[in-house]
Amino acid sequence: MSGKPSRPKGEQHRIGLLNGFAAYGMWGLVPLFWPLLKPAGAAEILAHRMVWSLAFVVVALLVVRRWAWIGELLRQPRKLGLVAIAAGFITVNWGVYIWAVNSGHVVEASLGYFINPLVTIAIGVLLLKERLRPAQWAAVGVGLAAVIVLTVGYGQPPWISLCLAFSFATYGLVKKKVNLGGIESLAAETAIQFLPALGYLLWLGAHGEATFAQEGAGHAALLASTGIVTALPLVCFGAAAIRVPLSTLGLLQYLAPVFQFLLGILYFHESMPPARWAGFALVWLALVLLTTDAWRTARRGRAAATAAATAVLQDKAAGATASTNPVDTVDTVEA
Repeated sequence: MSGKPSRPKGEQHRIGLLNGFAAYGMWGLVPLFWPLLKPAGAAEILAHRMVWSLAFVVVALLVVRRWAWIGELLRQPRKLGLVAIAAGFITVNWGVYIWAVNSGHVVEASLGYFINPLVTIAIGVLLLKERLRPAQWAAVGVGLAAVIVLTVGYGQPPWISLCLAFSFATYGLVKKKVNLGGIESLAAETAIQFLPALGYLLWLGAHGEATFAQEGAGHAALLASTGIVTALPLVCFGAAAIRVPLSTLGLLQYLAPVFQFLLGILYFHESMPPARWAGFALVWLALVLLTTDAWRTARRGRAAATAAATAVLQDKAAGATASTNPVDTVDTVEA
């Protein structure tokens, strides 16, 4: 969306919340979708997702008539290079996630998005030299303990979770530097992905291994709908981001892994041995510490901003009073 419509603030907030719930709800329920695309393998599904996502966002850009950013991007080789890097990381993230869901690792995939905020903080410290508050250090420490517990329980590190968390956190870091809107960013990234993805699909077809034309019209329609499944939550997220505070979005982001976790246990009936429960409990504790600290920091920031604004208004009022009563001021001084 290009901007916030002129509606009352309360209604704007409600619309933002609904869009936020829709975005994270769709991301949380997407594990139900990928198994419907079998017998297509993860690589074929990923390639279709890239191709059809570009088709969807091109239609969206035609509707909103936003094209000026393309010329600006092409004139900035460094920014274009960052978009290519972002496309690479999101390709890894999408591919691993699709494979994980269709291979019976929904719970482990959900863990990746639970620990993603912790990985983002760790990247901020290591790469951006950011300083952490004590509560953030505690959250990172508890998160590291969770990975150790899960490693002992699995007999190996939770590679799927770590790959998803690090690829998405790095993708977010690069996107922050690119600074493009949601639809524009997805269009640029899928434009880079398009030719390799299309080439792979053509190669599969030439070897008789593509399922798109062999499993009926329904299967073909489902593969084509991967573009909608990818782009629609992003559109809703964009609508939420301009209407609700970031602190609210930060809380809503946990809806997706919670839904994925519940689907993994209740719908896909994946096992949860004691070590896995212990690891998840530690991750949730870390997220509670992180969220509580963020909420307190935001609250103190708002209080400080309110106090500063009040002080400025009081100073202006005092100045206005003094300028409108110069005689009284002189008399007071002389007395």
